[in-house]
Amino acid sequence: MGSHLYYEALPSVEQNLTFRYLGEIFKENLSIEDITTDVQRTLGFFTSQSQYNHAAALFADHNNFPGIDIARFGKSINEIFDREVLQNCSILKQFFDVIELYKKHYQYEKIDGVIRQQHELIPEIAVREAVANALVHRTWDTRSHIRVEMHPDKIQVYSPGGLPKDLNREDYLKGTVSTLRNPIVGNVFFRLRIIEMFGTGIRRIKESYTHSMRKPEFDISDHSIMVTLPTVGDAITLPPEEKAIYELLVNDIALSSGDITAATGFKKDKVLRLIGRLKSQNYIKQTGAGRGTKYHL
Repeated sequence: MGSHLYYEALPSVEQNLTFRYLGEIFKENLSIEDITTDVQRTLGFFTSQSQYNHAAALFADHNNFPGIDIARFGKSINEIFDREVLQNCSILKQFFDVIELYKKHYQYEKIDGVIRQQHELIPEIAVREAVANALVHRTWDTRSHIRVEMHPDKIQVYSPGGLPKDLNREDYLKGTVSTLRNPIVGNVFFRLRIIEMFGTGIRRIKESYTHSMRKPEFDISDHSIMVTLPTVGDAITLPPEEKAIYELLVNDIALSSGDITAATGFKKDKVLRLIGRLKSQNYIKQTGAGRGTKYHL
């Protein structure tokens, strides 16, 4: 039965499901007053035999799936300030609870004269995308929690399950292709505008660090994905020509000097000279050699 179905589309063991929290979120964001059976069908919550599927259970007020394990650390992992496991509730509630914790510890207000300004130690866009991606793309038949580790200098989001089999590391990091492991779950997040568009999450994370010295890191293995979001560093100030090259590399995993020459219109020797300056200041890195040489942030 399951050979042609995603795990999320298989029948849920629990069929007595309620959607009060989902209804509140839909009313607030989409002006939909009630999660009727027709709305549930539109969201893809039923099997062909009109049974609730696993995706429905994930958004239900109560379920038996693993959740999100959150820990807030001090200067070392031996100092644990807070620990909470969000589970047995709608994954939307888990998502928004994590974002509230993030806001509590990584956002602050600063008053400049009569103006009150909001500041972020870590970009909220990056945190929202990282946590949403973990929920949308994780393997739900694995009994492991998503882990969110909050450190003074970074947030790390660990998601069980590696990349879908049709998606390679390079395409994942470029953010140009999206192979959804859980399309029903992803569609609900998309409807609620929690994720902007399928496949753009990684690019949005990178772009939120465009003007920061410190950059996000993506550690991908066969069985997990770890996203590290550092606190933003000092703003980058570069001469216009060097900045043009730097900003090219924000959205691409790696470019050759030929790629950069074509994109900027600069002459080859000028590109190499500018690359040399950026490398000497540790703004960009080099991989490969000879014709295989590429540059990345």
